Amino acid sequence: MFRSLLLLCCAAACASAETYSLTLKQAVARALAQNPEVVMARLDEQKAAQGIRLARDPFIPRLDVGSGLAYTDGFPQSVEGSAPSVVNAKANEFIFNKQQTYLLAQAREHARGAQWVTAAKRDDIAFRTASLYLDVQRAAQLRSISEKQVESFVSVEQTAKARVDAGYELPLEDKRATVEVKRAQQRYETVQDDLDYGERSLAIILGYTAEDKVIPVDEEMLQADVVETEEAALAAAVTANKDLRRLESAMIAKGLDAKAAKAQRLPRVDLVAEYALFSTFNHLNEYYQKFQKNNTELGVAISVPLLPGPAISAQVNQALEDTAKLRAEYNSTKNQIELNIHQQYQQLRKVQTAKELADADLDYAREALSVVMSQMKEGRASLRQLEEARVVENEKWLAFYDAQFAAERARLALLKETGALIAALR
Repeated sequence: MFRSLLLLCCAAACASAETYSLTLKQAVARALAQNPEVVMARLDEQKAAQGIRLARDPFIPRLDVGSGLAYTDGFPQSVEGSAPSVVNAKANEFIFNKQQTYLLAQAREHARGAQWVTAAKRDDIAFRTASLYLDVQRAAQLRSISEKQVESFVSVEQTAKARVDAGYELPLEDKRATVEVKRAQQRYETVQDDLDYGERSLAIILGYTAEDKVIPVDEEMLQADVVETEEAALAAAVTANKDLRRLESAMIAKGLDAKAAKAQRLPRVDLVAEYALFSTFNHLNEYYQKFQKNNTELGVAISVPLLPGPAISAQVNQALEDTAKLRAEYNSTKNQIELNIHQQYQQLRKVQTAKELADADLDYAREALSVVMSQMKEGRASLRQLEEARVVENEKWLAFYDAQFAAERARLALLKETGALIAALR
């Protein structure tokens, strides 16, 4: 019974799995909208935006309405600092509070910094999505080539066995061919597993479940143009880098934090308004010469700090030290960007050279296969030589695809560094 339930659950899980066929642009668009990390970054951005409302709240009039009605025996005492009243209303707001003004500006800067964090996360997810998409494309091509290699080695094994049976080859050749078949089958299984893992990983980064799969449908890889010169790329990277913009925003916010701490030494002015409705129930008319039911008060409350204490200096120093730390991080990040741009241009040249070499090597292998096929038609080459030539050609195809994908990945990395990746993938 338990086994039946387990099989039923497994069948239901398999039935719920979906396979999606998407282009690269569709995959990136889906990731930017549904990726969990992007969604969490957007939520943090919205939370930071709410911080502006919280910091602005003291500058907006606040009205509280209640009652201080109470029974008194003897002289009417105060209720929460006010005379007993049937109805009372209090309103207050900040008129001049420099510290809160700086805190409001700091909240706006935090919100702007959160926007840069979200933008950086979007760039990162777009790059990871495109990289995974390329990996799945490459794995699919490797599977196709590996399948052909298995077929070629099986043919070679059959030829070797026939020649051994006929006495033209030693039995060792048959065993060698069998080993080559096993090795090719192992490679095919490995590539198949890599493809399955890549399709599931791509599904997860797009916001699907781990049971789902995403299959690339683009036959051609993205031919993205990159900045021609290293100097122009560096200038574009420094301008577009989201981490640098985030650090700049954080330094501004820390500067406002220091100003807010200093502003605690300044006076503050609050608007205060109050209304109270009194009743003879509390015998107020018996203890005061003049009694009236409706009472209002409108004025300002001025507070001047005379001895603010040493905490202000400590807060200012902490903010200045945090700013210095952020400035050091900014300079380190900028230097790393320059190094990355230099390294990526070197890598781009290397992979381009490797691609040209792989292309030439593939042309040579294809031409060599054509020669063997011609020789076989003339009876000057065996079937085994033909299959071995095909194996060599398949190996060269693998090297060509590896070089092609390495070149495309290098372009994607450079586009991400210069801030042009998302625009290129739309």
